[in-house]
Amino acid sequence: MEENLKSPITTFVCFDIETTGLNPQQDKIIEIGAVKVVNKKIVGIFNELIHPQMKLPAIITSITGINDAMLVNADTLDNVIPRFLEFAGDHIVLGHNIMFDYSFIKKAAAKMNMGFEKTGIDTLELSRYLHRDLESRSLENMCRHYQIHNDHAHRAYDDAKATAMLYVQLCNNFFTEHPEVFRPRELTFKVKKSQPITKKQKNYLIDLLKYHNIDSEQSIDTLTQSEASRWIDQIILSRGRMS
Repeated sequence: MEENLKSPITTFVCFDIETTGLNPQQDKIIEIGAVKVVNKKIVGIFNELIHPQMKLPAIITSITGINDAMLVNADTLDNVIPRFLEFAGDHIVLGHNIMFDYSFIKKAAAKMNMGFEKTGIDTLELSRYLHRDLESRSLENMCRHYQIHNDHAHRAYDDAKATAMLYVQLCNNFFTEHPEVFRPRELTFKVKKSQPITKKQKNYLIDLLKYHNIDSEQSIDTLTQSEASRWIDQIILSRGRMS
């Protein structure tokens, strides 16, 4: 049996992401936000929008407030990920439903042959265990319960900062009685090996883009089979097939 922590973890990186959807194997990261806390003090922040090289689904704009115009001059994921990994360093990570955020970052890092092996603490799991009295343990509801002001909910940096504040509140209220649930655990996510775009997909996509007069900033050669298939489906759904 593992020995309980003697005191709460006070040095960590708390992060949050916004994405184009829920599937880390297919969807894109559009924002990464994080706070670095050392000995209970915020010593660094990370806050970057990311160009997904695709049009944002309307529902994502309605949830996050992020629109295509805001991403025009944003950097690409390949450039942002190394900066975030450097920011995170060797620190323990925190998040609310952390496996969602971790899976996207892990996949992006793996695509660049970079590692993101982490131990982490999930404030959603803590909230579910420690606040069985509450009907919902969403970040929004937990912030309301603890009177944590998060005026820009569903934006990555603001949610990351709110999550860090929630963690502090949970530690203050419950660590002495339940130290065992605050122990960081190893985060594991298996990244599926991506296959490169096929010649048939590439030729069809090129013809489809030309047919619908669509300008693309993304290099088709860098697409995976699943990304190419998804892009083709999106174009056909919105513009129609070639006649």
